[in-house]
Amino acid sequence: MKFKYEVTHVCKQTGARIGLYTTPHGIIETPVFMPVGTQATVKCCTEKQLHEMGAQIILANTYHLFLRPGHELIKKAGGLHEFMHWDKPILTDSGGYQVFALTNMKKRNEEGVEFRSHISGEKKFMSPELSIQIQNALGADIIMAFDSSTEYGASYKEIVESDRITHIWLKRCFEAHKNDNQTLWPIVQGNLFDDLRLQSLEECLPFATNGIAIGGLGVGESKDEKNHVVELLTKNIPQNIPRYLMGHGSPDCLLDGVIRGVDMFDCVQPTRIARTGSAITTYGRLVIRNANFKEDFRPIDEKCNCYTCKNFTRAYIRHLINADEALGSILLSIHNLSFLINLMEDIKSAIRQDRLLDFRNEFMEKFSTMEKLKNERIIQKSKFTV
Repeated sequence: MKFKYEVTHVCKQTGARIGLYTTPHGIIETPVFMPVGTQATVKCCTEKQLHEMGAQIILANTYHLFLRPGHELIKKAGGLHEFMHWDKPILTDSGGYQVFALTNMKKRNEEGVEFRSHISGEKKFMSPELSIQIQNALGADIIMAFDSSTEYGASYKEIVESDRITHIWLKRCFEAHKNDNQTLWPIVQGNLFDDLRLQSLEECLPFATNGIAIGGLGVGESKDEKNHVVELLTKNIPQNIPRYLMGHGSPDCLLDGVIRGVDMFDCVQPTRIARTGSAITTYGRLVIRNANFKEDFRPIDEKCNCYTCKNFTRAYIRHLINADEALGSILLSIHNLSFLINLMEDIKSAIRQDRLLDFRNEFMEKFSTMEKLKNERIIQKSKFTV
């Protein structure tokens, strides 16, 4: 079988699981964090660096690659794997979210979406058939159905209509899918309404033979709201397929998701905040560009064994960031991605030891240190002002 998922361990404390997902380009051990390579590159990282940090699978995006360099060119190059020199699995997002989040003058109906490119302003049209045609050409192992998402706070009526279109598109996506070396996954929508989430899941399950994605979260809802939706869905998704929570990758989100039965995650945050001079650490986020790190000759995180932390100091990286040297963003990107990939390995160890809740509590106690110090400084400053 080209695609197969097998659960190898279930945590007695939480029900979180470890699994092996077989694809044409290798086996992925879940739960897994996927670095995002939106435009066929994980920003500031080479494929060699991604291999060294232990990345198992990366994500690319249909919308962006459709606009440039174009899926036909990538197909001529032999597909994404050849084009970007990556020999492990790849997942492509359908472009549905980007059409709604990045473009102006979008007009949606059952046929698809008319929009203007965020790059050139040129008028474009994306249909479910075109999304699948593009993804078939790109050649990723896992591809996503073209879906319609709604904003946080959208009305019940708006969400019902958006979901109706998503489910029409879903059937058309599967009819258009022509590449047997790829598996096509549906995306569950429904915003924050339990009945609409479960209705969307019911519509998706007949198509979820090899996996399913949870979309429409991370758009402004509270952590409790998000966790409620995730738990509602994972309790009703069969155990024999992987569950993918789209667009989430902060340490607390990874822990919350795995505890609730999620297997796969992705997020642009680790490389995005690296480019602005911030690092994810055991004790929370550090803004390395700040003046208090000018003479700090410790590594970013003394508990981290990544290339950056083994070789460079906070003071040096601060200098690079403030001097607008590209190496600063590169070193912070390597660290941030390594931190999350290593966190997933620690999470799997905790699952095997049946102590994931204990691990979560221990990790979050340390990880919230910076936030606690920040709040204490705010309180002290307030007292001083008074």
